[in-house]
Amino acid sequence: MADWNKNTIDQFHAKGGKGVGNFGDKLLLLTTHGAKSGQVRTTPLVYHRDGDRYVIAASMGGAPKHPSWYHNLVKHREAEVEVGTEKFKVRATPIPKGPERDRLYAAHGENFAPFKTYPEKTTRVIPIIVLERVR
Repeated sequence: MADWNKNTIDQFHAKGGKGVGNFGDKLLLLTTHGAKSGQVRTTPLVYHRDGDRYVIAASMGGAPKHPSWYHNLVKHREAEVEVGTEKFKVRATPIPKGPERDRLYAAHGENFAPFKTYPEKTTRVIPIIVLERVR
């Protein structure tokens, strides 16, 4: 996975965040601090917009557990995002369940179809995270 992330991040930077692999222009880079280690980690993630907010899903491809970056955001709500050639600080709001989560997850699936099948692959509810720019 580390090689895939590195290659995707390299491609993102080389292309200015546009036309990256199968993700097209729907990819952002999320940089968090490890919940336990404190180490800085960058993860490429599919996103969609909900007004001024950026929305990501802790799907891990439908795996049975949440991805590490989700735990990082639960503990350290401040993060950094790269979208296109822009880099900025965000505050994360995890939405683990409820009608707002359901609405945003459905929109995420409309934005990038593979997310529609991830809930069938897991027994957990896949959380949504809303990222809002820190001004």
